[in-house]
Amino acid sequence: MSNTTFDADGITLEQVREYVWEIPQEGDMRVPARVLASEALLEQIQDDKTLEQITNTTHLPGITNYAICMPDGHQGYGFPVGGVGALDAENGCISPGAVGYDINCGVRMMRTNLTYDELQGNERELVDSLFTNVPSGLGGGGIVEAGVDTVDEILARGVDWALENGHAVEEDLLHCEDEGMREGADPDKVSQKAKDRGKNQIGSLGSGNHFLEVQRVTDVFDGDVGAAYGLEEDQIVVLIHCGSRGLGHQTCNDYLRKIEKQHQGLLDQLPDKELAAAPAGSQLAEDYYGAMNAAINFAWVNRQLIMHRTREVFERVFDRSWQEMEMELLYDVAHNIAKKETHTVNDDGEQRELYVHRKGATRAFPAGHPEVPAAYRDVGQPVIIPGSMGAGSYVLRGGENSMELTFGSTAHGAGRLMSRTQAKNEFWGGDVQQDLEDQDQIYVKAQSGATVAEEAPGVYKDVDEVVRVSDELGIGDRVARTFPVCNIKG
Repeated sequence: MSNTTFDADGITLEQVREYVWEIPQEGDMRVPARVLASEALLEQIQDDKTLEQITNTTHLPGITNYAICMPDGHQGYGFPVGGVGALDAENGCISPGAVGYDINCGVRMMRTNLTYDELQGNERELVDSLFTNVPSGLGGGGIVEAGVDTVDEILARGVDWALENGHAVEEDLLHCEDEGMREGADPDKVSQKAKDRGKNQIGSLGSGNHFLEVQRVTDVFDGDVGAAYGLEEDQIVVLIHCGSRGLGHQTCNDYLRKIEKQHQGLLDQLPDKELAAAPAGSQLAEDYYGAMNAAINFAWVNRQLIMHRTREVFERVFDRSWQEMEMELLYDVAHNIAKKETHTVNDDGEQRELYVHRKGATRAFPAGHPEVPAAYRDVGQPVIIPGSMGAGSYVLRGGENSMELTFGSTAHGAGRLMSRTQAKNEFWGGDVQQDLEDQDQIYVKAQSGATVAEEAPGVYKDVDEVVRVSDELGIGDRVARTFPVCNIKG
């Protein structure tokens, strides 16, 4: 270890081991805070309020062991993006702010048997057809427009509803986290306003950093695990990144307002009201958990419909059935989620049920864990980490150290370096789009140039470095790298 401390605007971090930095417990902190980063990433993480926010998180009642910031961490709403906090499910609390507004924003990867050579020459037709057929952008418009009864069914059943209605096959459920359905989802705890916002957005990307990207596999680092995941070099895969749209946003907002009214005493104990939390066991905690699980199901259906529409687009462009092209779901992982999970919490092996909040973080369970789908249990859960439009993305597997270090979690992406406003001031969308096509043969289509500017490659941290730290720590091990070919966004 080259240094033992790192000073960042009055916050001192002590190096516990390589890539693990700790903000010691003091004052009203209930536990220490930990940042998992190289010194290069730590230099970037200190540039906004991330360190202050992860320190504030340690004040939440019932927080266990330590609050954790992943290598891609950056400033969020109250709780940093890239944050993990495990809160006691009996004596702690659950925090909508520590889950986030876009409940179950997540990514899924679909593999194919197409090679990059077979795709070349079809890029323009493919990106145009995907953009035309997959709804994106702000506001309404989805693949399915539904009445309230259908929305309730989606909220309760998740991808099982999509299977019954011809938008999925059985194998899709088997390769999705929780098989695409959260137990304990309660549609009655989702407001009518949230349902009204969601009913016309089922099967839509939305805007911001959400995207659909056709990629080629450039590297396979672990041949055995790559084979188990069905990945090989030069293969075409599709990555879909989106969440629960307006329904999830409204659900978060609804419960933040309710907490402010009903649990002001707890709120007054916290250094930031954006960490608003409901005490475990309270009616409001139970209501939020039911509503959040329902929004999680909505997001899974959203990604499932987009994936199935993508299959149909590929069929038209390549004049083959999607089954012939073996367009199969590799895996779907959720971000922005709080799950009841049982973890070992101290050296004597005590097991405790915790609300594990992963905000902009990915579950990364290792080989042998019973919650890893049977197809991957021998090698570990797939983890998908998208980079920017001009950088590679990665497939990892849950590492053997993840349960000990991070409650079974790792990073979820590259992590932003600059705000959307700053990005639009520094980049011109048309220039970014043209540069990507000219220099890297990446074809991008978006609803506006501003969206492209907000997501320019220079806006993000180095995804290679984020993944390297995850791999070195053994919380998420590198399996394969992919590189963009076509990208559509809102």
